[in-house]
Amino acid sequence: MATSELLGPLHTVDLPSGRLDYHERGSGPAVVFVHGLLVNADLWRNVVPGIADAGYRCLAPDWPLGAHRRPMPPSADLSPPGVAAFIAEFLDALDLTDVTVVANDTGGALTQILMTEHPERLGRIVLTPCDAFEDFFPPSLTPLRVVGSTTVGVWLLSRLSSIPAIQRSKAGLGMVAKHPLPQEILNSYTRPVHDVAGVRRDMRNFLRRVDKRHTLAAADKFADVKMPVLLVGAADERVFPERLAQKLEQLLPDARRVVVDDSYTFVPEDQPAELVRLVVDFLRSG
Repeated sequence: MATSELLGPLHTVDLPSGRLDYHERGSGPAVVFVHGLLVNADLWRNVVPGIADAGYRCLAPDWPLGAHRRPMPPSADLSPPGVAAFIAEFLDALDLTDVTVVANDTGGALTQILMTEHPERLGRIVLTPCDAFEDFFPPSLTPLRVVGSTTVGVWLLSRLSSIPAIQRSKAGLGMVAKHPLPQEILNSYTRPVHDVAGVRRDMRNFLRRVDKRHTLAAADKFADVKMPVLLVGAADERVFPERLAQKLEQLLPDARRVVVDDSYTFVPEDQPAELVRLVVDFLRSG
């Protein structure tokens, strides 16, 4: 089945910060998905159908994090707080309330900022392995931030990422996805930054502004977070230390943590059926 059929029809919405593409499938309470750097809504293609079929309205946008197909305006604020505000604009524009946000990787850091700075429309949070506290980015990804912060560097990364052997290597998506990804999905993740100068500009502008002070500032407000949070860890995680999830569970007032077997960071890629089960159980328990 085509990815667009799995995620639902593609829509476009004009927001104060720029135009956003998103997929929508299902009806019922809203579930919004936030992917991380260098991937797009396709990350959720095997998760959305099960959650939608369980009675939920699933919205999966292409956030401006380097694999989106529609560049942002040059003036857009692509700092982490700026992108978190962009997510809030999306919720406002569609008048979504009591929203469940499901996030992964860099998207988890953005969601932590969202839940502490723009909590008004949020009801529940699901954080799969992600940046947090002083690990934004984690040390293993420091070279990506440094190289990708320059025009020449992000161009070089865009060329290297289009090479299949690098895509699947432990220095590429093989670092975060334990099980091989279909080539069409690898292409979906890597072609936009390769082909579109505006996407490279957006990625560079975001990487220039990544800083642990943003996640540490969010953590300072965790005591005020009232919404329930489900932390979904990965047993074979290689990027984000377990101590991050443990600390999130400790500091968030209403958080619980579970661990999924046979998965790296990309739980939506490695164990989508188990993630669907956990999210649906979490939603129904609330």
